[in-house]
Amino acid sequence: MFKKNSLIFILIFILLISPFLFGIVNLSTKNHDDPKKISLILKTQNGDYWKNIRMGAEVAAKEFNVKVDFTSTKDETDIDGQAGLVNDAIQRKTDALILALGDNNRIVNVTEKAVSEKIPVLVIDSKLSSNKINSYIATNNVKAGKIAGEKLISLSNVNSRIAIINFTKESSNNKEREDGLMSVISKHPEMKVVYKEPVAPDSESALVLTKKLVLGGERINSIIALNYISSIGVAQAIDELGLAGKINVITFDNTPEEIEYLEKGVIEAIVTQSPFGMGYLAVKYAVLTVQGKKIPKYVDTGLVVIDRNNMYLPKYQKILFPFTQ
Repeated sequence: MFKKNSLIFILIFILLISPFLFGIVNLSTKNHDDPKKISLILKTQNGDYWKNIRMGAEVAAKEFNVKVDFTSTKDETDIDGQAGLVNDAIQRKTDALILALGDNNRIVNVTEKAVSEKIPVLVIDSKLSSNKINSYIATNNVKAGKIAGEKLISLSNVNSRIAIINFTKESSNNKEREDGLMSVISKHPEMKVVYKEPVAPDSESALVLTKKLVLGGERINSIIALNYISSIGVAQAIDELGLAGKINVITFDNTPEEIEYLEKGVIEAIVTQSPFGMGYLAVKYAVLTVQGKKIPKYVDTGLVVIDRNNMYLPKYQKILFPFTQ
């Protein structure tokens, strides 16, 4: 009788505690399988360049089973706001940080704070003045400027009166592109740079400036726009003035507007980066470093020059339209 009662008691006890046991097991499994959280903080999420970075990151997030939180400030020149977003990610105890920010000096302290909290930091697009980050994944911008200069020479036989349209002196990307471009131009004294000052970071300002320069007395016959915002404004101005083919226009990045102007002959060539690949590789290497695996300290995501002679080739179509592949 005692044994029977004891058995009944044991069975009742097991039934009573089993939900807790299963709950503990399930919770443990859930925590083990929860995807890692990666914070990707951008200068802005406006514009096709940044949308392509996000697209590449989303593809990698799905492939490597991680959750990517995308944030940015409304204004890409809001450096204090960007620093605040980094602080927020640290407070959330994100598993890894991917940064594309607007200043290579003012973000250093908060970035190194993340490193001190054992959060891996990868930087894309723009450089950061710190040797403590895990990886820098970006375009070689000095090389990009050189490529733009060499393309201009091939178009103009070095007899050019040039306007260089840029913006934001604080951006290391812009400075490096300009340095690379000038290193080529300086070898050809017959090439004269008529204008080389930053313009406000919007397409309308670049449009107004381009019309002023072209219609002025400087006899400009070549324009190089060193970022996608200026590129759109420059091309629109040349199109509205009916000067397609009469002014050599070289631009950066591959927005839909630029592709259309390239087809129309307004733009002669586009120096194209790989934002999709940049976003994809950033997430991939963030996952690997969270797993404790070694990743490269620097990754050059590559450049190509696209013009009307090669834009319809399949390998360049994949660069111009990565979302259709």
